[in-house]
Amino acid sequence: MAPEKAFSPAAPEKPVVRRKRALSVGQPIRSRLLEGLSAEEVAEVLGAATTERFPAGTVIFDQTHWAQRLFLLTEGRARYFFISQQGHRILLPWLVPGDIAGVRAILPQPFHYHVSLEVIKDSRFLVWDRRALRQLIVRYPKFLRNALFVADIYLSWFLTAHIALTCFTARQRCASILRSIALTIGEKTEEGIEVEITNEELADSSATSLFEASRFLSDWRRSGAILKKRGRIVVRSLNLLERGIRE
Repeated sequence: MAPEKAFSPAAPEKPVVRRKRALSVGQPIRSRLLEGLSAEEVAEVLGAATTERFPAGTVIFDQTHWAQRLFLLTEGRARYFFISQQGHRILLPWLVPGDIAGVRAILPQPFHYHVSLEVIKDSRFLVWDRRALRQLIVRYPKFLRNALFVADIYLSWFLTAHIALTCFTARQRCASILRSIALTIGEKTEEGIEVEITNEELADSSATSLFEASRFLSDWRRSGAILKKRGRIVVRSLNLLERGIRE
């Protein structure tokens, strides 16, 4: 398979990034990428990485960039997105600590990232460049198997999303996305599970219009399923929200 055609993108805005040596093994990191590795092997893998911090709003990489680095989120929140040829911004899965991004950097031939990655909250990542990755996958086959397993999980997510787009109504998609986000990155409060998401972001994530997403949210607010705040949604009843998926 030949490498993708080269391009000359505009220089991206450089974020404020602080780099230092990777965390020591004494600071445990739970991630599928490290499953099955011994303590000594984990120490070697972490030692090959750098630790980088990115402020909220940073686009770490986008779909026009060559996949040169693999990222493991250890603190904060991030999110995938994709820009269509028509300029439409499509929101994709959220990342929580332990998730990885940029698996294409492991491939032996150079390719562009499939999607873009942005930071939602100030975040910290472990980062491996292609040279370090090539050495790790030769030395630790489990490392490569774990990365492939994570890639398979993402493939399953996209398959589920495609099925939902084909078979679900707009209301069902919105309810399903909101429930999934609440269970993945929501924060429990006295009022329920609070999610930082706007009407526009929910509409983009569920492939529906802003008008429809706002109407569904109003219906769920009246039923007591959610509480709406500025830039936030509090899911007060997952059971009531799940009715929107079954309807």
